[in-house]
Amino acid sequence: MVESFLSLSAGDRRDALGVAADRSGRPVHLLEKDVWVVWALATVFGSPLGEHLVFKGGTSLSKAYGVIRRFSEDIDLTYDIRAIAPDLVGDDGEALPTTRSEEKRWSKAVRHRLPEWVKGAVQPLIVGAIGAQGVSATTRIEDEKLFIDYEAISAGSGYVAPSVMLEFGARSTGEPASTRDVVCDAASLVEGVTFPTASPRVMHAERTFWEKATAMHVFCLQERLRGERFARHWHDVVRLDDAGISVAAAADRDLARAVARHKSMFFAEKVVDGELVDYEAAVTGKLQLVPSGEARVALAADYGQMVEDGLLLEDAEPFEVLIERCADIAEQVNRAAG
Repeated sequence: MVESFLSLSAGDRRDALGVAADRSGRPVHLLEKDVWVVWALATVFGSPLGEHLVFKGGTSLSKAYGVIRRFSEDIDLTYDIRAIAPDLVGDDGEALPTTRSEEKRWSKAVRHRLPEWVKGAVQPLIVGAIGAQGVSATTRIEDEKLFIDYEAISAGSGYVAPSVMLEFGARSTGEPASTRDVVCDAASLVEGVTFPTASPRVMHAERTFWEKATAMHVFCLQERLRGERFARHWHDVVRLDDAGISVAAAADRDLARAVARHKSMFFAEKVVDGELVDYEAAVTGKLQLVPSGEARVALAADYGQMVEDGLLLEDAEPFEVLIERCADIAEQVNRAAG
């Protein structure tokens, strides 16, 4: 008899993941959280809400593309700006404001509408699924973030919480994107048990490369971390390069410039001297991926924490090797833009 993993008793779930852990060498608490990540994706994209959503970020690279070998614990989702603000965007195919004042109006509307949509549409969906399926979890909301706090059967070092965060943004279309299948990491390792599966619309990996590379570029210019786990971007970009995606992304000049235009309008940032970050320069030959000074020290410490808690699923290269790879990638990408 085949049984659903989330319908098993806590003891049986622990035994099942224990088998998966023995066979994979991965910690039980990460395998467990992975199940909840896929369950969340299945719930959201299996509903009408999925029509206007795109799954993106590091977790999409791991779960949908299999190009990174690290545990990515949260779900980054874009709610199409054309769906949340059709009255503002109109027929603009690129869904991009033409002036700074227009951007402020669009962003203000999104900041107001998105948390209301999360509370009024997403949370009831998740709560309903929890109740209908009898799984052990609760939800909470912080602005545009929804957290699924599940009853954990195993704890790690504390670096990874027993909670899946769905973080929603709504200042882009999320395109290009296409549907891809997602399964749990434990699914092929345990007999007699079924695990959640999902088929989300996923941002193409080439755009994710440019999203991450430009975020790294800003960090190198600003010399400060944006929260914990920021070092994941360096790991991800190297793995994207291993898969040949950085080459494809560098060759797609239209995509590179589209990301630069989008970030210049919606994510304007200033460098240390107060000047605006030039995203156009970042995609046309002046990309920086290697930090210096205290920024490099802070990044190395963040990377060390990731390694210590087992978030990198294979032997992690030393930080300095990672940085050397990123220097090579920046050089290659900049050369391709010439």
